[in-house]
Amino acid sequence: MRLILVRHALPHRGEAGDGNGVADPGLTELGRRQADRVAEALAGQPVAAIYTSPQRRARETAAPLAGALGMAVTVAEGLAEYDAGDRHYIPVHQMAEADPAAWARMLAGQLPEHVDVEAFRARVDGALGGIADAHPGAATAVCFAHAGTINVYLAALLGLARPLTFPLDYTGITRVTVSRAGRRSVRTINEIAHVADLLDPTTPALPGVPGK
Repeated sequence: MRLILVRHALPHRGEAGDGNGVADPGLTELGRRQADRVAEALAGQPVAAIYTSPQRRARETAAPLAGALGMAVTVAEGLAEYDAGDRHYIPVHQMAEADPAAWARMLAGQLPEHVDVEAFRARVDGALGGIADAHPGAATAVCFAHAGTINVYLAALLGLARPLTFPLDYTGITRVTVSRAGRRSVRTINEIAHVADLLDPTTPALPGVPGK
């Protein structure tokens, strides 16, 4: 089967304010245009299922493709980003100024100190493993998630030490195939041809800086 992993589109900065003390911002206007491009890029493919992280920026990125295909979206809790319970959300292009310490760790390819990397990786791997098992054969499942989520999955598949290795752009597409025997192969990472003219000029893809 084929897994198509899509990073969410450009979100707003977010502060806790939805009643449960968690920041969960939606997409900017530019982000909505990026999400529309994902729908255009993937609508012609034989998609069997669409999954999304429970976070709003991922759900809103998935919505145009689901609408174009007339399909329901399944929320997979295991696809949530490492920051899912945080009170603040800072887009990567604002992080150097707003949180220099977090920015420095990201430049080094590391998650925040409070994140249990192995537990996070295991959660993500379990979620994507379950999705693969649910769609055997030649099926394609599209999963809308986050830079950290996709990065730790790729790091596990490729045997990489750093959890944050790849600079993933907003709505960048990554493809993984899973054989009937369970062998997983990375085919592409961060395809952006569909959205190259809509990438925010304030968020350049720096080597080793995958964003959030």
